Amino acid sequence: MTEEIPDKTYFKIGEVAGIVDIKTSVLRYWETEFSFLNPEKSSAGQRLYTRQNIETVKQIKQLLYQEKYTIEGVRKKLAPRKSSVSKKPLETSTDPLALLKLIQQDLLEIRASL
Repeated sequence: MTEEIPDKTYFKIGEVAGIVDIKTSVLRYWETEFSFLNPEKSSAGQRLYTRQNIETVKQIKQLLYQEKYTIEGVRKKLAPRKSSVSKKPLETSTDPLALLKLIQQDLLEIRASL
């Protein structure tokens, strides 16, 4: 089944596939579907996965295969929460309607992430 993660800094795609017990083509597909799964690339263009990447791949596999989540469901569950840093701070806006719209948008984002 799945192996323990060896004590290394980087892993090639074939090693990750063996550890997680999935095909390399599945890993490449998941990279296109999940923006948070983005291994580094060597100067030769080879994928270099970290231990954190492998843990993420294990979570994706668990959610898809054992818990029967959809791709979209996994995306919502594992995607990092959007930061509101890029939004205009509430205290700089004096328009009450604009403030309510920002609050509504934040609440909708929170509800969508649940």
